[in-house]
Amino acid sequence: MPDRRTQLIDAALSVVADKGMKGLTHRSVDAAAELPEGTTSNYYRNRASLVEAVLDRLEQLDVELLQRVGPTGPPRDTGEIAEQLAALVMALLQQHAPLTRARLALSLDRPEAVTAGHYRLVGGLEQTLTGLGIPDAGARARDVSDYGDGLLLHQLTARRAEQPDQAAVANAIRRLLGP
Repeated sequence: MPDRRTQLIDAALSVVADKGMKGLTHRSVDAAAELPEGTTSNYYRNRASLVEAVLDRLEQLDVELLQRVGPTGPPRDTGEIAEQLAALVMALLQQHAPLTRARLALSLDRPEAVTAGHYRLVGGLEQTLTGLGIPDAGARARDVSDYGDGLLLHQLTARRAEQPDQAAVANAIRRLLGP
C-alpha cells in the first residue's frame, strides 16, 4: 500500500484527470482518496504545494512508464524508433489515459511547469535521431513530439470514439522521420 502522501497525490491526479485543474481542491482530493476531510490540507497546506506535488508525481510516473514501455536499447533504424514511439503513444492513450488527461490539464493551466519535461523529451529524441544519422534531427524531433501531443489530445477529446491503430501511428512517425 502506498504511503499517505502518495495516496493523496494519486487521488489528486485522478481529480485533475476527471475534473480539470478547477476541480482540484483539498476536499476533492480527500473525497477521491476516501479519507476524512482535512487530511490533504494536513499534508499540503495550500493549493500551490498540492499542485507542485502533483507535478512531481506525474514526472515520477512518466519515468516509470518510459522504463516499462520504452525501448530496452537504442533503436537500430527509423522503423524501430517509430514502433517504439507508437507503442508509447498507445500506452498513453489506453492504460495511462487518466494520466495523459491530467498532464493535458496541467499543461493548459501551468504551461511553465511542463516545459522542462517537454524539452527533455524532445532533446532525448533529437539525440536518438542524430545517432541514427537522420538529417535535421532537431526539427524532426519537434515534429514527432508535436504529432504525438496532437494525437493524444485529439484521441482523448474530439475522437474519443475512434480506436487508434498502432501501425498507422508508427507509419505517420516514419513519414515524419523519412528522407
